[in-house]
Amino acid sequence: MHVFLGITGASGAPYAARLLEALTAADCEIGVAASSAGIEVLATELYGNARLSRDETIARLLEHAPNATVYDPNDWKAPYASGSAKVDAYVICPCSMGTLGTLASGAMQNLIHRAASVAIKEERRLVLMPRETPLSVIHLRNMLTLREAGATILFLAPGFYHGAETVDDLVDFVVGRALDQLGLENTLTKRWGQ
Repeated sequence: MHVFLGITGASGAPYAARLLEALTAADCEIGVAASSAGIEVLATELYGNARLSRDETIARLLEHAPNATVYDPNDWKAPYASGSAKVDAYVICPCSMGTLGTLASGAMQNLIHRAASVAIKEERRLVLMPRETPLSVIHLRNMLTLREAGATILFLAPGFYHGAETVDDLVDFVVGRALDQLGLENTLTKRWGQ
């Protein structure tokens, strides 16, 4: 499976890192683009240093996904900028409310926005993973607009019924749900009734 992973500036870097690892373990072909704010969140939440350089942050992120290809968010020549490229699914994790609003308006300021726009127009799988609380009416309307356009809204909100004992268990719960949406088998968390 060929998957695009966009990382934007909402809290939730552990989800993005774990999803990248899980996609790698599933032998997916992965293209990654992270916005400037996404890099800052990754550096802060994963490595404890908001001033870590873009290159160092990406290098650390890819330690468990060495075959992923990284694209600059301003690279309009990347395959994800065109519907003619063969891409099976697109995920934005975490998806900031700014990105969500941009997508809902149909605007495109970078490769992440363009890739999501391609997914919508080509009617391909698009999973948006926002994290914000509380939600404003504007946020809710933007999510509804994108859902009506075919995107899956998978909120970064773990369940607790599976007996989580660690933060990693909670992250795995959400990442497992994302893999389900992509049609990828996984055993990251115990399923209901098991």
